[in-house]
Amino acid sequence: MIAEIIAAGSEMLTPFRQDTNSLYLTAQLNELGVSVAFKTIVGDNLEHLTGAARVALGRADIVIFSGGLGPTEDDRTREAVAAALGAGLRRDAQIVTAMYKRFAARRMAMPENNARQADVIEGAEVLENAVGSAPGQYIDTVVGRHRKIVVLLPGPPRELQPMYEAGCRPRLAATLPQRHIAKRMLRMALAPESQVDARTAPIYKLYPDIETTILAGSAEIQLHFFCSKTTAEEAQARVDELVERVEQEMGDAVFSSHGESLEEVVLLMLGLRQMTLAAAESCTGGLLAERLTSVAGSSRYFVGGAVVYSDRLKTIFADVPEETVEREGPVSEAVARALAEGIRRRTGASIGVGITGIAGPGPGAPGPDAGKPIGLVYVALSTGEGGGGTTVAELNLTGERERVRWWASQHALELVRRSLLERG
Repeated sequence: MIAEIIAAGSEMLTPFRQDTNSLYLTAQLNELGVSVAFKTIVGDNLEHLTGAARVALGRADIVIFSGGLGPTEDDRTREAVAAALGAGLRRDAQIVTAMYKRFAARRMAMPENNARQADVIEGAEVLENAVGSAPGQYIDTVVGRHRKIVVLLPGPPRELQPMYEAGCRPRLAATLPQRHIAKRMLRMALAPESQVDARTAPIYKLYPDIETTILAGSAEIQLHFFCSKTTAEEAQARVDELVERVEQEMGDAVFSSHGESLEEVVLLMLGLRQMTLAAAESCTGGLLAERLTSVAGSSRYFVGGAVVYSDRLKTIFADVPEETVEREGPVSEAVARALAEGIRRRTGASIGVGITGIAGPGPGAPGPDAGKPIGLVYVALSTGEGGGGTTVAELNLTGERERVRWWASQHALELVRRSLLERG
């Protein structure tokens, strides 16, 4: 059984507003074992809304509308759905009376156009709005030879969510066949999407009953697995079986199999080994520290660090020799190495990370860094273990300033994770 969510409102076709109700509704429908196959945004145009409703009724079992139930002329959802169903509209006298009482309680006169909110589609059950004035509607009908459930909900989330939970969800739960959905997600840092798919597609294609989605972005690849079965145990076992096979194929490239972020995983691994981390950041400007400290309890394993944007602070806070900066330039392997080693010594952390680079918008400054390109970044990791206790990675990143900074922080976290894995 599949659903379509239609958000009505021209404001969501501008750069200034976006549909968030569909995220909530998708999660709610998934809990009932219903997959959301389509999401549509339609402006406040009766013809367009009617057309979208007809298309949805032709391809989905459940169609949920949000928005367009207000009192103004551009609120056309009721009329559009009625036209798509070939049903009439009637004005419900009880709803009109309740609205008059609502306005009277506030010592306000009800504008005449508010009565439009009492127009109910033939055959619909009215869903009470405990927060606002626009009631919802629930229609269980037959279109052609197929059963369809159509739901009209108000647009404001503070009205939509309690209405769905009190009036819509119980009806759906009592009506729909019992299905359960299991989900899993695998996350891999810095892995090329095409390579991940080339290695995993031969595996997940063997599971046609599991929907697999690959998402690439923010310097990581996510594999989402989604399975619907008659029992929760059956669905979960099926998804877990596929996840296990994909993990075996991808090995250490997988940093999370239950949705944890890379920073959460790094902190967990530090905790298991009773180790601590400190960072000296230049081009990332504290982004690595921000990501780590966004995790509750991170203070036990991330001791802190320094944002050493200027050459002078590199020397003061991380003990980088002035002559190294002058000779090699602040964006260099030598300075990254000195940052990692210096911050580790100054803080007493088990591991020190140093990051320096050129994030843009311009290339390297005059001096030793002149001519060094945007995106050149050095990430160093120091463990203080003998002569080979420091490693440095040279990165040549592409994109705008914020992308370079994020990828640099991702490389740093992945470097720490890989180092901890080697320790067992």
